[in-house]
Formats: sequence, structure tokens, C-alpha cells
Amino acid sequence: MLTGIGVLLIGIACLVIAVFIAHVLNNLAGVLRGVEKTVNQLPDQMNSIFSETSGLIKESNHTLADINDKMKQLSPLFYIVSDVGNVTRKFSSSLVNVTDTLKTKTGDTKDVANKNNAGGLYGTFALGYYWLQKKRQQKKNQHEGAPVNGEDNK
Repeated sequence: MLTGIGVLLIGIACLVIAVFIAHVLNNLAGVLRGVEKTVNQLPDQMNSIFSETSGLIKESNHTLADINDKMKQLSPLFYIVSDVGNVTRKFSSSLVNVTDTLKTKTGDTKDVANKNNAGGLYGTFALGYYWLQKKRQQKKNQHEGAPVNGEDNK
């Protein structure tokens, strides 16, 4: 009798284990059906992704070509701005040279006045006379075609 009860308990245990394994396998089958659906949808999704990527690349190429075209159109503007900057720099440096020349001439006149110990009205007349002589000399040099202040007459 104990043997019969033991066999019955083993049978019940096997039945419980079989029901548990069936439940686990049923859940596993559901997961595998979901994976199958996902795998079946994957080619359509990949085609969609590739078509979107292709469109994005085409649009990027179009935008890049547009930017290159606009840069070509703006290049002359940059050259003009550069030329204006160079002209302004040359003009500024020539103004500096003129200012330095005037300082030098004024300093020379001051030296002449100091050498002659001329002051007041006499110094003013001496300064005017000196400037007049310098102007006459420059005009004379210009008419003769000689360089004035070390520059070429062009």
C-alpha cells in the first residue's frame, strides 16, 4: 500500500512538472511568435530607413552644391573688401609719411629760427621766407622733372 501511495505521489509530481513545463513552453512560444513578427517586419523597416537615408543624402548634396554656388558668388566681394583694405592701408601710410614730412619741415624751420636767435615777429617772417623758398625749390624741381623729396614723378 505504501508503494501505491508513493507511485501516486510521483505521478502527481510528474503531472505538476508537466503542467509547469507546458506553461513555460507556451510563454516561450509567444515570445518566439513576437520575434517572428519583428523579423518579418524588419525588411520593410530597413527599406524605409534606407529610402529616408537616401533622401537625406540627396538633400545634403543639394544644400552643399547651393552653398558652394553662393560662396563662388561671394568670392569677388571678399576680394573687393581686401582691395579696399589695402588701399586704405596705403592711404593711411601715405598720410603718416606726409605728417612726418611736415613735422620734419617744421623742426627744420624751428632749427633755423633758433640758429638765428630770431624771436617773435622776426621768427615768423623767417619761417614764412623759409617756406616760400622751399615751395619755389619744389616747383623748380617739378618743372625740371627731377624727383621731389626722393620720389619719382609719375
